Amino acid sequence: MRLSQMLFVTLREDPAEAEIPSHKLLLRAGYIRRIGSGIYAYLPLMWRVLQKVSQIVREEMNATGAQECLLPQLQPAELWKESGRWDTYTKAEGIMFALVDRRETELGLGPTHEEVITTVAKEMIRSYRQLPLHLYQIQTKFRDEIRPRFGLMRGREFIMKDGYSFHADEESLKKTY
Repeated sequence: MRLSQMLFVTLREDPAEAEIPSHKLLLRAGYIRRIGSGIYAYLPLMWRVLQKVSQIVREEMNATGAQECLLPQLQPAELWKESGRWDTYTKAEGIMFALVDRRETELGLGPTHEEVITTVAKEMIRSYRQLPLHLYQIQTKFRDEIRPRFGLMRGREFIMKDGYSFHADEESLKKTY
C-alpha cells in the first residue's frame, strides 16, 4: 500500500498530555491517537508493528512447546471471589472494571487472567502425564488506573502477553525456567 493512501497524519508539536519521549513520538508520528484518558486507538502503522512483534513472540513461544490460547476478557466474579481477590481488585486497589449484567450477575473486565486459566487447567488436566503444560495468550487487558499516564505504559486498555505453566513438581518448574 502506498503511504499516500494510508491513514497517516503526523503532528508538528508534542501533545500537552504526552510526558515521556516514547509517548510523544508515537503520537507525533501518527502511530496512535488518544481517545480518552488512558485509552488509545492503534492506527494502521502501529497495528502493523504490533502484528509483527506478536508474530515474533508467537514463534518463540511455540518453539518452546508452549500453546497459544485466548481467554475471555469478561470474567465471572465467582472465579475472583473463589481466589479471594475480587474485593482487592474491585474495591481496595480498585483496578478492575466491575459491572453487573441484566441478570444481576457480577462480572469484571480482566486486568489479568490467572483465575480463568487456573479454572481451565483444573477442569481439563486429568493426569500428571499431561504436565508440564505451557500456555500463553496475547490479549487485551483492562485496568482502571488511578492516574492513566505515560501513553501506552499506564493505559486503561492495553495488549499484553501472558504465559502460564503447570507442573507436576517443583523440579519440573525449575527446569522450565
